[in-house]
Amino acid sequence: MYAIIETGGKQLRVEPGRFYDVERLAVEQDATFNIDKVLFVQDDDGIHIGQPLVEGAIVEATVMRHLRGRKIIVYKMRPKKKTRKKQGHRQELTRIMIDAISVGGRSSQQKASAQSSKVAPTAATESEVEAETDTE
Repeated sequence: MYAIIETGGKQLRVEPGRFYDVERLAVEQDATFNIDKVLFVQDDDGIHIGQPLVEGAIVEATVMRHLRGRKIIVYKMRPKKKTRKKQGHRQELTRIMIDAISVGGRSSQQKASAQSSKVAPTAATESEVEAETDTE
């Protein structure tokens, strides 16, 4: 399951259990908040496309920390004029962890635990493949 959200004037594709760096948000560290500007949601039921927003869709996120991005050098020069200007810039960012995506009351949080239980049977199939290769 994933969603496309809008924050800080940019659009992001987000999935539960992953973290993302977005423009600085006015939310305290370790606080939970909801993002209601959801443009698109893809889940087991299909896809939900907003016009412009998906109604009833909410992305729950937690602020991990506030940080600054990498330094960008801005260098301006006018040739033959001996004019040079060098500036640096570091963008203020907020790192958020996506906790859940819900559409119409159904949350992806329960589905994430179901997907982790599907991982164990694949290890058993690998041993079956080894057994098949030994018999050949």
